[in-house]
Amino acid sequence: MTPRTTLAPATVTIHADRRPVRVPAGITVAAALLELHVVAFRHSVAGESRGPLCGMGTCYECRVTINGAPHRRACLVPVAEGMEIVTEDASGARP
Repeated sequence: MTPRTTLAPATVTIHADRRPVRVPAGITVAAALLELHVVAFRHSVAGESRGPLCGMGTCYECRVTINGAPHRRACLVPVAEGMEIVTEDASGARP
């Protein structure tokens, strides 16, 4: 009988608010940010913190800037090697 080998899950390096981090491949940007303990992706016009709510792209609460493109719904975009993700807190701008 051949011994089983356990493969480590594949990871990718992304840049979340200008810091390089390794996250599991295949997860969404929202999941990656939450794994990094980022809970405020943006702020409402009244200044309230906003983050993922529905997890399926309906509510638009998880908007961030991805690779320079603002207003991307983080719950719909899978992470990719070298991806640049900027939340409102890091950019000072409203995504």
